[in-house]
Amino acid sequence: MNDYEIMLLLDPELPEERGNEIIQRIRDSVDGAKGTWDGHEPWGRRRLAYEIAHKSEAVSHLLLFSAPTETLDEITRVLKITDGVMRHGAYRRVKGSTSTKAPSQIPSGAPAAAAPAEDDIAAPADDMAAASE
Repeated sequence: MNDYEIMLLLDPELPEERGNEIIQRIRDSVDGAKGTWDGHEPWGRRRLAYEIAHKSEAVSHLLLFSAPTETLDEITRVLKITDGVMRHGAYRRVKGSTSTKAPSQIPSGAPAAAAPAEDDIAAPADDMAAASE
């Protein structure tokens, strides 16, 4: 048995009941293979870095479980052909890792990072040579 996590991105227009069915199907596969379901962390609707199928948002879920390799292969095969799944990534969990919380999002009203002050900007090499003479 190996420890795995799946990052699952679901279509934001997908009904919540259908999303729950997809997650339940994964859980049933894990349980059917005598694996252990370690947790499900819904991360909610999040903005994507780039559009997928003309959608700029997705509903994210982190699924944690232990199962044989063959079970993970079957789960990823099913996720590839399941309507409503925009993307998924299956990874082996790092031993001792307890990080399951979603990274915090920057509030929309937060100021952008401050630009460096003029004193912090390095002068071009030509200016430095002229200054040293």
